[in-house]
Amino acid sequence: MKKQDFIWILILCGITSIFVIPYTRNLYENINAQFPYLLGFLKTSILALMGELLVSRIQNKQYFYGTGHVLKWFVWGLLGMVFVLIFKIYASGVATAQSMGLLLVIEQTGFLSSLLTAFLISLTMNLSFAPSFMILHRITDGYIAESSGKIKNLFKVKLSTVIDKIDWQRFFHVIVLKSIPFFWIPAHTITFLLPENYRVLMAAYLSIALGIILSIKKVKTKEVSS
Repeated sequence: MKKQDFIWILILCGITSIFVIPYTRNLYENINAQFPYLLGFLKTSILALMGELLVSRIQNKQYFYGTGHVLKWFVWGLLGMVFVLIFKIYASGVATAQSMGLLLVIEQTGFLSSLLTAFLISLTMNLSFAPSFMILHRITDGYIAESSGKIKNLFKVKLSTVIDKIDWQRFFHVIVLKSIPFFWIPAHTITFLLPENYRVLMAAYLSIALGIILSIKKVKTKEVSS
């Protein structure tokens, strides 16, 4: 372990402590209730970028490998704001569909009822919204890579160039057909069991976890092939 690894761990522990210590947790809940989009931007951009830096560390032995970290931070922040709205839409939509008899519901209140609702929210969201979100994210990453992380170069990049350079076979085989059913649907089921204030936060932490899993698998695949 290097000095930078300890710094990364300390930063993550420091952020996590905000939600563990009662005073700062209450402060977070109050601010999040008043400014959901702002907090959605901040917590997603910071945690997701930390996840990307860790992925870079695993795959390339460096945290700040390549360029465009500021742009990636900004894009993650915007996506975090989208999550705030999307999570609310799907949670409310599933609850409404259940009340109208359009989706299965367990009438008794309790854990099983909450679990079923959380699973249905996760299922519908990941089968409809998730693939389009993942494609959008691949495209934004492509623009950042092709522009060398410079805003002035973004408008010179052609969409066709970005699309051509995406590994669509890996995208559908690994990201869509494997990560959605085996990771995101179960993980987001847990997410939607949590209080609303913590759902987007949990999603940001999950992005770190998935990044680690996929990176370790990718590194092992390279080692085997070499």
